[in-house]
Amino acid sequence: MAESLREKTFKGTVWSAVEKFSVQGVQFFIMLFMARLLSPSDYGTIGMISIFTIILGSLVDSGFAQALIRKIDRTEVDNSTVFYFNIVAGVFLYGILYLCAPLIADFYNVPILTPLTRAVGMSLIFNSLCVVQRAQYTLNLDFRTQAKASLSSAIVSGIIGIYFAYKGHGVWALVYQTYASLIVNSALLWWGSKWRPIWAFSWSSLKEMFGFGSKLLLSGLLDKGYINMYQLVIGKVFSAADLGLYSRAQNFSSLASENITSTIQRVTYPVLCSIQNEDNRLRDNYRLLIRVSAFIIFPLMIGMAAVAKPMIITLVTEKWIYSATLLVPICLSGMWYPVHAINLNLLMVKGRSDLFLRLEIIKKVMGVTVLVFSIPFGLLLMCWFRIGTCIIGLIINTYYTGKLINVGFITQMRDLMHILLLSLFMGLAVRLTTDFLALPSALLLIIGVIEGAIIYLGGAIILRFSELKELRSLIKR
Repeated sequence: MAESLREKTFKGTVWSAVEKFSVQGVQFFIMLFMARLLSPSDYGTIGMISIFTIILGSLVDSGFAQALIRKIDRTEVDNSTVFYFNIVAGVFLYGILYLCAPLIADFYNVPILTPLTRAVGMSLIFNSLCVVQRAQYTLNLDFRTQAKASLSSAIVSGIIGIYFAYKGHGVWALVYQTYASLIVNSALLWWGSKWRPIWAFSWSSLKEMFGFGSKLLLSGLLDKGYINMYQLVIGKVFSAADLGLYSRAQNFSSLASENITSTIQRVTYPVLCSIQNEDNRLRDNYRLLIRVSAFIIFPLMIGMAAVAKPMIITLVTEKWIYSATLLVPICLSGMWYPVHAINLNLLMVKGRSDLFLRLEIIKKVMGVTVLVFSIPFGLLLMCWFRIGTCIIGLIINTYYTGKLINVGFITQMRDLMHILLLSLFMGLAVRLTTDFLALPSALLLIIGVIEGAIIYLGGAIILRFSELKELRSLIKR
């Protein structure tokens, strides 16, 4: 990696990480307060409608943000075309959701979902207003402005959410928190951006970008629909409380895996796009990204699984204890998320959104089949089955990566094996310690975290992991 490219990527990654983890840190502590004030059923009720808002949110973007970033000769007409299209799409799709709200409530047999769906659905319109601004910030690797906007919105919305939860508003406290976050974040993104739309719209521009973005759109719909299908099934087959417990475990898992991955993805995508035609250079950087991502995420996820029980009891009290049981398989499947994401990122960099879509269709058909098969076995085994689905999906993902830049499944597993083995050893040692000692949960959590950090970092130093050296080098620069 050339020095200028390395430094540019690192600076962008730092600010992207600041945004993700300062925001997630604030939201995490706010969640700890609100989880003590609200019940699993409150979170489960909101979770019932998440699949609808998330899927429609993907339709609003339609893949245009990624298409704008990848397009080298983009113009102001392109930007404005995307802006106006997103607004129309946001309003139109909100109208559909508004009309379908009673049907969603009937599906779950939960009447309060009608006003909740109509209220939460307004997020579609707010998000449509900022798609181009976010793309502009990302193109310039300006994650500092996004970090400030996200952090400010998290703090303000968190205070509002805690206030209404304390006042006994129940599930509506989560709605008010969402509204406050959207309004503050959108306002700050507009205020910090110099870009403003012009009065121009081009059907040819829309068609060109939609050719690339539509395949990413369908892929995103499949991915988000599949991930949130678990919430749909759990909410329908089990109960709102079960869904709340599952959602809490999923949120803990996502705090590490998905946020670190999205941080790396959104910084490296525009950077790798700049070297999309230099296969050797692209291959080297791609393998480095996978190794460094795994070096960070594997121990975090396995370590979280190891201290799941004392962590849940300490942070959100024993009424959420079943979340700790669910968290173990969810973490062991979620640890592979960055490898999946970076493989798919490469297909976007190479402009092969057709392959991206093909892979998503194959994986999701397989995943839905496994999900349907696992329902009779109960909620816990449904989560354990996800690990096998994840590994098979990774084998499918890496097939085309091997074709494009000759870095297939075997090569990637060879690159990651030393990290995986050390992480598993660390996780086993921590789990044995926390199970053996009869101490308060808070103390077990502290001991487990310290032990895990010593074993993993000590092992990486003794075994001279190149990923540790690479991280040190980046930090020094």
